[in-house]
Amino acid sequence: MLKIVKTSLAVAAASFIFSGTAQAGVEDALANICTIVQANDKGELRKKMRAVQSDYRLKLHDYYAGVSCNGKSLIRTAIESNAVDVGTLLVKKMPSRELQNPEADGKTLQAWIAENGFQSSPIANELSDRI
Repeated sequence: MLKIVKTSLAVAAASFIFSGTAQAGVEDALANICTIVQANDKGELRKKMRAVQSDYRLKLHDYYAGVSCNGKSLIRTAIESNAVDVGTLLVKKMPSRELQNPEADGKTLQAWIAENGFQSSPIANELSDRI
């Protein structure tokens, strides 16, 4: 009986250590994603998204809300940087229902676009087509 308890405790401790390591690994894997978005490097973004999906089994919508580029989401960063290729890819990869959700500041993407005068952006047009 004591052996089972010790084994259970060892497995539980190992799982906590592994989950902390996996979290740090995802953060490291996504470390330069803001730079990729700002540079409008669609190929590099696809490669990054594929690597995160294969290594950590996470899709864009799983980590989108957790990534912030100077306080802005990836799509907002793409719009401000005029990164049309990357922004369009991000809009297409996100589920449409999540594109309608408020972001960290409580505003939806559409409301933020209207407030900041980005209605003529091709990314804003793609967004309105998806929603």
